[in-house]
Amino acid sequence: MPAPRSGGRAEARRAAQGKGAGAADGTSGGRAAARRSAKPKKNVKKIVAWSAAGVLVLIAGTGGAIYYKLNANIKSFDADAIATDRPPEAQADADGNKPVNVLLIGSDSRGGNNSDLGGGEDGGARSDTTILLHVYADHKHAVGISIPRNTIVPIPSCKLPNGKWTKGGNDLFNAAFSVGGSDGGNPACTQNTVEKVTGIRVDHTIVVDFNGFAAMTKAVNGVDVCLPKPIYEGDINPNLHKKGNLVLPQGKQTVEGQQALDYVRLRHGIGDGSDIGRMKRQQAFMSSLATKMKKEGMSPTNLLPLADAATKSLTVDPGLDSADKLLSFGLSLKNIDMHDLKFVTAPWRYRTQDANIDLVQPDANKLWETLRADQTIDGQNATGQQPDAGGSPSAAPQQAAPSTPAAPAGDASNASIKVAVYNGTVANGLAGKATDLLKGAKFAASTAGQAASTKYKTTTIEYSTSQKANAEKVAALFPGASLEPSSARGISVIVGQDFAAANGMGTSTAGTASTTPGAQTPAAPLPTTVTNDARSADDDICANTTYGSGG
Repeated sequence: MPAPRSGGRAEARRAAQGKGAGAADGTSGGRAAARRSAKPKKNVKKIVAWSAAGVLVLIAGTGGAIYYKLNANIKSFDADAIATDRPPEAQADADGNKPVNVLLIGSDSRGGNNSDLGGGEDGGARSDTTILLHVYADHKHAVGISIPRNTIVPIPSCKLPNGKWTKGGNDLFNAAFSVGGSDGGNPACTQNTVEKVTGIRVDHTIVVDFNGFAAMTKAVNGVDVCLPKPIYEGDINPNLHKKGNLVLPQGKQTVEGQQALDYVRLRHGIGDGSDIGRMKRQQAFMSSLATKMKKEGMSPTNLLPLADAATKSLTVDPGLDSADKLLSFGLSLKNIDMHDLKFVTAPWRYRTQDANIDLVQPDANKLWETLRADQTIDGQNATGQQPDAGGSPSAAPQQAAPSTPAAPAGDASNASIKVAVYNGTVANGLAGKATDLLKGAKFAASTAGQAASTKYKTTTIEYSTSQKANAEKVAALFPGASLEPSSARGISVIVGQDFAAANGMGTSTAGTASTTPGAQTPAAPLPTTVTNDARSADDDICANTTYGSGG
């Protein structure tokens, strides 16, 4: 088993001691210093509870009987701690459509009853996982961006509990939440940091602790997850120095409460034991949880205790500090389809000088630009703009059928053929249209994102040697497409300008948003370092749940 990577909680405590992010009062010591001389704690678990925030988002819209109870539970942080030098707000279009950026933070605070679930008694709070959720202006698409906790970033000046402000400086990303050393953490500092790093205005911040996470997973009768190998006590707690008893079996299973916490905080025993693998499992967990909530909904019988427990463990920004605000926000997300809820990790690399992480540039900046342009990671324009009803006769829909055929009924065997679809042009939404065509023919198709090049004139179908016959079945849907063998596994469709022209989309739609009031200039196509590992909420829960080898 590889040695645990440096970084994380130990470095994050520096901020709580007035170091890392530069405490203005110059003090150190106190409870944090006392811990340094104390006997080491055993099995201090690092549990991430951010996914409970996602459930709250899904259930907040029900309102009714829970309104007043929710209102009494909700806590908010100080608005004066939010930086004044912020990115501009997104502008609404002519129809009032506007994107929303929500920062989801999982707190491992040991305050209250959290120490029982967290497995330790350390004070203060840390944020092992943070997700920036971008809800597009059409409110039919959303993408969650995971930011690795040990990424070195510029942390701006942040307000301390005593009212003073830190000097700021470069530190681990999760050190921002620990500034001030309070049990409730410093969500405003994390919000300020995200805005500084991304240039994106954070509209709302939601923090959830252990109790909220555990209560929610129990209230929904568990969440379906999958593990590539069995997990034992020694994997959960490497300090045990033995294998121990089985905690989580290999394969698909349903977890809740402590088992759910063990799953989302698990780092050792799978892959290379890194936080990158853990984030992949957390994204899979969040996807599974959101899918279950979307499919089954919540009955009045279990909704009240669920919402009650969640909001008791919830801290929000002043813009979400009442039940009616949560209600309005929750209702705004009800039309997001699970296939259009994506999760990606900000482009990263290990640093050569230590085991921490740097964001890869210019890839990361292209991702932030894509979100600011309200463009999906597969190149669709999701600004909420609708095509003009009027216009010249040439703009009217063509009556003649395009050269691309309507999807045939397809046979049952197509369901076992997986196809990844890439956009090889700058036409917004082209990969999604091809995906719909394939799904109509019963293929197991998914939109994979933007291709490495946007200059494909002809649709290209790449396939591994064993998939030639299946690739030919796929090619029947794309007249004139070229078939090319590839060393990669499976089948990939890269739609070209021929497919765009056949569907009346051309290749100029990438500039459409810039001519519409309130729309943003479209971003350049995202690199494959971002799109290749994207997860849709409806993906197989056993796929893409680990990183690296070993363990």
